[in-house]
Amino acid sequence: MSDLRDLYQQVILDHNRKPRNFRKVAAANRTAEGYNPLCGDRITLELTVEDGVVKDAAFQGAGCAISKASASMMTASVIGKSEGEVNALFHRVREMLTGANGAAADVGKLAVFAGVREFPSRIKCATLAWHALEAALHGAAEPVSTE
Repeated sequence: MSDLRDLYQQVILDHNRKPRNFRKVAAANRTAEGYNPLCGDRITLELTVEDGVVKDAAFQGAGCAISKASASMMTASVIGKSEGEVNALFHRVREMLTGANGAAADVGKLAVFAGVREFPSRIKCATLAWHALEAALHGAAEPVSTE
């Protein structure tokens, strides 16, 4: 179990050091901002959604390793998925991080964040990008906050 935990930590650190999709989206038609006042994480998420499919997703902002890695892996995991698939993935990830079961089997590579449950104050770091994603998909005008 320790080896698996070490691997997960390495994946998170890699996405923090070299975040995927850390850029602006030229043709973004959905956007949302998120803020975690607990540790100061800020994110701007941009999406291009065409015919109900996420064609592109990217983020900018600053934050801790967990929030940055979560945004990096989230954007990589939603590109090419339908809005329905993205919504279902959001709910599975949220359940993994906050639910009683903590099931990680159905979230693929995002299971690296399952260990965050052991640190309740860090759950908000891991979910910030996901809440911004949900806000962007539903056209929320106000920035989302983890509080």
